[in-house]
Amino acid sequence: MSSYNTSDFRKGLKVQIDGDPFIMTECNFVKPGKGQALYKCKLRNLVRGTMLDRTYKSGDELEAADIHETDTTFLYEQAGTWIFMESATFEQYELSTEQVADAAKYLLPDMPCKMMLFNNNPIGITPPNHVVLKVEYTEPAVRGNTATNVTKPARLETGAEIIVPNFIEVGEVIKVDTRTNEYIERVK
Repeated sequence: MSSYNTSDFRKGLKVQIDGDPFIMTECNFVKPGKGQALYKCKLRNLVRGTMLDRTYKSGDELEAADIHETDTTFLYEQAGTWIFMESATFEQYELSTEQVADAAKYLLPDMPCKMMLFNNNPIGITPPNHVVLKVEYTEPAVRGNTATNVTKPARLETGAEIIVPNFIEVGEVIKVDTRTNEYIERVK
């Protein structure tokens, strides 16, 4: 199995610690006045979602995690089980609501997604970066309120709640960035 040296450490790196897969969410290089350089890292367990703070000396190594991503399509959700189908082999995977996590608020049937597999077992899902969803409910715009950057909350067809500009109305279709949970534009 391959490994990463401290010089390879960066945000987004997937490593294995004590048999569990982790992703580096933060990695800071610290060079004290005297002594060895240090790498202060924050890691998130990809199976359990727990956070871990670790400090490594220059020259330390971490084992690479056996994680790969595959293209899948979201099929349906039933009683807390989310069913996905791999696009190439038509193999179906089941994920729990905890494994789907925040991606659940953007998933519609037949939506393409990326699935993370650890030792060929599904551990998580990544929705597309941008999704097009219909506004299910939002307060009507206040007449005469034409100041710039006036916003209001809106509930989308998947149940997600985001902040939208004041001119958005119920029934309109909008594009949302799933990484930041932000409104991008109105879709015609």
